[in-house]
Amino acid sequence: MLSKRTYFLFVLLLFFSVNHLAFSAEKKEGEFNMGEMIMHHVLDDYRYEIMHGVIIPLPIIVYKDSGLEIFSSSNLFDDDHNALKEGYNGFKYDHGKLKPIDPQLSYIDLSITKNVAFLIMTSILMILIFVTVARGYANKYSVPKGIQSVFEPIILFVRDDIVKPNIGHNYEKYLPYMLTLFFFIFFGNVLGLLPAAANLTGNIAVTMTLAIFTFLITNFSGNKHYWKHIFWTPGIPLIMRVIILPIELIGVFSKPISLMIRLFAAITAGHIVLLSFIGLIFIFQSYGVGFFSSLFVVGLNLVELMVAGIQAYVFTMFSSVYIGLAIEDEH
Repeated sequence: MLSKRTYFLFVLLLFFSVNHLAFSAEKKEGEFNMGEMIMHHVLDDYRYEIMHGVIIPLPIIVYKDSGLEIFSSSNLFDDDHNALKEGYNGFKYDHGKLKPIDPQLSYIDLSITKNVAFLIMTSILMILIFVTVARGYANKYSVPKGIQSVFEPIILFVRDDIVKPNIGHNYEKYLPYMLTLFFFIFFGNVLGLLPAAANLTGNIAVTMTLAIFTFLITNFSGNKHYWKHIFWTPGIPLIMRVIILPIELIGVFSKPISLMIRLFAAITAGHIVLLSFIGLIFIFQSYGVGFFSSLFVVGLNLVELMVAGIQAYVFTMFSSVYIGLAIEDEH
């Protein structure tokens, strides 16, 4: 059971979140735009907005023919946080995108955006936690305590119920990657539910990168039986191989694509539904709608916490299955 302090903290975070969303989506003339509010919090940005009026400017890093240029994103806005039409240093801010004033300018955008900043924070948090957990195992005869006792059952669950059954006898070689994959997705999902947090695991670039890692590890680990099954499927007539070969090749690429889209769609859809219920409060401006919307938001937050674990589990499980199929012995 949750303690009274936990309930109070949860309600406080929810109140902060609702006020943050309302103020940030309100236009100058006072009109509320739900679509703008949702897109503002789901998409990436060059500024980290903590709450209305409290914005952390992030560094803009661009590589041009003249070399590397670094400046603060605050230079692209005026004192009222409106984007400057004249831009700065040859660039301007346009609806969440950094665009060159000269359309012919070629450049590479290496900026620290909101998602990148949150990615760095998530990585630092994971390093601090698991370095502490690892130190707890220095003494093999000590009883797990503190943060080690919290994460040890989860680590054992990933090892014994996800990785080992699906990969097989050679699972230890892939266990570090699987643990990193599981906890990175889990941390990103859970932290993304906090007020003012970035939609890290709902960014398709992030899910694509994770899927590419699984794709590369799977296919570079594939043995001759794996590739024989794809290019020269045994036990079927020769004429059927003409039909099966393109299907098998499509399957090689559809597996990582399904991983990428599943995580991206599940997390982004959850955020959109959550933000939509909050937006109803400011559209109807009714205490009744506000009360029931708040109840739905609390319930959805609890569902999203469950989804955070499920999506980490599903991504890790399918990655283990794909690798296990690639390295299994002939039978």
